[in-house]
Amino acid sequence: MSKVIPKLSDYYSQRPIQTRWMDNDIYGHVNNVVYYSYFDSVVNQYLIEEGGLDIQNGQQIGFIVGSQCHYHSSIAFPDKLIGALKVQRIGNSSVEYGVAIFREGEEHACAHGSMTHVFVDRENNKPMPIAGALREALERAFEAS
Repeated sequence: MSKVIPKLSDYYSQRPIQTRWMDNDIYGHVNNVVYYSYFDSVVNQYLIEEGGLDIQNGQQIGFIVGSQCHYHSSIAFPDKLIGALKVQRIGNSSVEYGVAIFREGEEHACAHGSMTHVFVDRENNKPMPIAGALREALERAFEAS
């Protein structure tokens, strides 16, 4: 487990997340796999809203090729959360995000981790350079981190 617990101010972009009843497991807290769903939603919401990613018809799509999560404190429905994002590394066709989940009103993360996307051509699944508005949005998040 990572000993450093990130702060909300360590992240470039923040998005609200509302836990759902179904997120809780039999132990009464959000199940570990749900955190990855939160991470994925935070990343893709940023890409769509800030980078203009067209998930339905765009030529370029992103595949997750790696992810990890470190848990610090449990959360449970009906907690209101903040999902946070920064770009830790950007390459020609790949990007590594730093992502974290915070309980609303708290400064330290309940969980944090990383996800790596490789952007590929929708038709042939071959890596392609990140360009245009998408690259600009990722560079903003990288430079601010």
